[in-house]
Amino acid sequence: MIRPATADDLGRLQRIRTWLPEPTPGLLETAISEGSVLVSTADGVPVGYVLTMVANDAYIAELVVEPTHREEGRATRLIGAALDTARDEGCSSASLTVHEENDAARSLYESLGFERRGREPEYYADGGDGLLFEKRL
Repeated sequence: MIRPATADDLGRLQRIRTWLPEPTPGLLETAISEGSVLVSTADGVPVGYVLTMVANDAYIAELVVEPTHREEGRATRLIGAALDTARDEGCSSASLTVHEENDAARSLYESLGFERRGREPEYYADGGDGLLFEKRL
């Protein structure tokens, strides 16, 4: 099940966030209060989330699913729900940045219709480039 995150989910989501290599400090806490986080649950407990920032267009800032719940289609459903929400809010496109060496994420985004639009040199703390992807909604 996918649903909006609530303040009660914060502690659990902070633990899930530890699976991200480079989470943005404070972003999750702010985004929950603004209603821009969707969670995927198993037996009512969050096991993954997507954090989307919406202005004129949508930017998928964080996507993470606990390792024990990967390969279940949760990331695909989370992105789909985030894109539906962005469309409902009047966005005409969605974008994201992925580490150049994250083949699994790149494959997922490409399978969902995202197209590579650019490269950000040394975007990540390890010196890796960020690949910019975009999808028209």
